[in-house]
Amino acid sequence: MHTFRIVPISSDIVDAVRKTLKSPGYGHPAHVEVATGYGPCRSCLNTFVEGQEKRILFTYDPFRNLDPYPSPGPVFIHEQPCQSFSDEAEFPAELRRIPLVLEAFGENRTLISEDRFRDGNLEPRAQKVLEDARVKYIHLRNGEAGCFIARIERANNAASRAS
Repeated sequence: MHTFRIVPISSDIVDAVRKTLKSPGYGHPAHVEVATGYGPCRSCLNTFVEGQEKRILFTYDPFRNLDPYPSPGPVFIHEQPCQSFSDEAEFPAELRRIPLVLEAFGENRTLISEDRFRDGNLEPRAQKVLEDARVKYIHLRNGEAGCFIARIERANNAASRAS
């Protein structure tokens, strides 16, 4: 059992983007296209089937409700509803095959550490980072594109789903 949880973009935000095709908090138009890259989807955390599945590209701020200074960036979700990633789920195997980055943040969004890796060995790395009491949360990012994938937080954290 891990002492952390992986938090995807909230279902409320994902549902709103699918319904309105607008970026949350910004109102920018979202873009639908057939996947030309693997992604991943920021809801289910699975990669896209390139050339087959449709995905929605939109602007998202992973610091929303965590820090007042915005840092928006592009993210993708499946166009069609998918099962949101949950704590009970196994970390997607296809994500273990891509380069990943753990960015650990402390008070006032201070970057405490950054761990870049390609071996898919997420769990012991996240566990070790969260042993540092200064760390409030971790951002999991794509090591190729640099974009936000999900937040990692302590399992006992009372914070709600990423918003």
